[in-house]
Amino acid sequence: MNVFSTIRADLRAAIERDPAARGALDVVLSYPGFHALLAHRAIHALYRTGLPLVPRLLSNWSRFLTGIEIHPAARIGNGVFIDHGMGVVIGETSEVGDGCTIYQGVTLGGRSLSRGKRHPTLGRGVVVGVGACVLGAITIGDGARVGGGSVVVKDVPPNATVVGVPARVVMQDGKPVSQVEPEPETADVWSWVI
Repeated sequence: MNVFSTIRADLRAAIERDPAARGALDVVLSYPGFHALLAHRAIHALYRTGLPLVPRLLSNWSRFLTGIEIHPAARIGNGVFIDHGMGVVIGETSEVGDGCTIYQGVTLGGRSLSRGKRHPTLGRGVVVGVGACVLGAITIGDGARVGGGSVVVKDVPPNATVVGVPARVVMQDGKPVSQVEPEPETADVWSWVI
């Protein structure tokens, strides 16, 4: 896909997924999520040339203007929609698949200081709810949904819905999943006193 097709896909995503959108001009002029993605497309291209420092400076400027922080190295697919994006953070080794939707306050962050892959990979069509944190080099499967406020630290299968802290699967392929709570440890908690 060329850059113009990618931009059109991002524009279409905002129009189709936000009932408040009043058309393409509305999105182009007033949607910070669209602006952040547009800036990231150019900044990422500069980053890939090996140009030092400039991509980081431009991404900080974009963050200042939009409230959305996307590391220049992050890989973002086509037709992504960032809705009410204030506070969204997308880390350096994050990968966001085609057709994903990311809501306000979402963090795609790392859990280690290693230099390798340390941020999540979102498959195609993933929805990440308000304030959710997806942490570490984990994979969120195609079509998965992450509930608002959830903290995801383990892989999520395709077409699953996860909620909670830490997040757990509550729906799989549209059907509720019964959660079996693990048995508490049977050791006497007072044994250390004796």
